Amino acid sequence: MALSRDRNTPLREGGVLNLPVKAAKKVYAGALVCVDANGYAIPGETATGLKAAGRAEQYMDNTGGTDGAVSVLVRRGVFKFKNHGADAVTQADVLGDCYVVDDETVAKTDGTGTRSKAGKVIGVESDGVWVEIR
Repeated sequence: MALSRDRNTPLREGGVLNLPVKAAKKVYAGALVCVDANGYAIPGETATGLKAAGRAEQYMDNTGGTDGAVSVLVRRGVFKFKNHGADAVTQADVLGDCYVVDDETVAKTDGTGTRSKAGKVIGVESDGVWVEIR
């Protein structure tokens, strides 16, 4: 039913997520973090079906825990990651997609269907690629 009076709608800031970490995973502060098919945070890796979540704001070790035993804070935004030398993102890729290689590296292509999308290329510099993860 549509509103017929003012409503105090709850607010959650979307800039920082608190994501449960997959069992047997370790996430380092500054890492590119993805969410797997079951909704658990993992460090970025070459795999399909992952969703880029953002940058880890803290170190979190769940190597001895079960799925979701700990959570990690992940910030969404624009971050600089390393450029994959063999499949490098170039200036011509600005505003196009780039793909996750590992928790600190992105590439120009999906590696013939082996990599998940990291986000949009916002800029390319000699020391890395600025990636928007929203």
